[in-house]
Amino acid sequence: QVQLVESGGGLVQPGGSLRLSCAASGSIFSGTVLGWYRQAPGKQREYVADITEDGSKNYADSVKGRFTISRENFKNMVYLQMNSLKPEDTAIYYCHAAVHVMGVKMEYWGQGTQVTVSS
Repeated sequence: QVQLVESGGGLVQPGGSLRLSCAASGSIFSGTVLGWYRQAPGKQREYVADITEDGSKNYADSVKGRFTISRENFKNMVYLQMNSLKPEDTAIYYCHAAVHVMGVKMEYWGQGTQVTVSS
């Protein structure tokens, strides 16, 4: 089992910045991919970004150039630096962990943290 706890959400004006953090604990196996998803009101949960154990990063097109994902393996932490925030970035942001164990994909989710971009 993997437990994920997010922090760092809040209210920010358009153009502002926020940094989300996620602390992972439990059975963090080698090869675990950590990432972020978000869900806006009335919409499906969508992929934001992820990062592998060796630092390979991927981003959704909607956040490329504005968001940066990073990871500290020795602390089991993953971060999402969000710059140039837009009202359409308003959503609950969820930390996500995925790992293959004996050929089976295991996925874990945090409880979410609210990000609101509004003037």
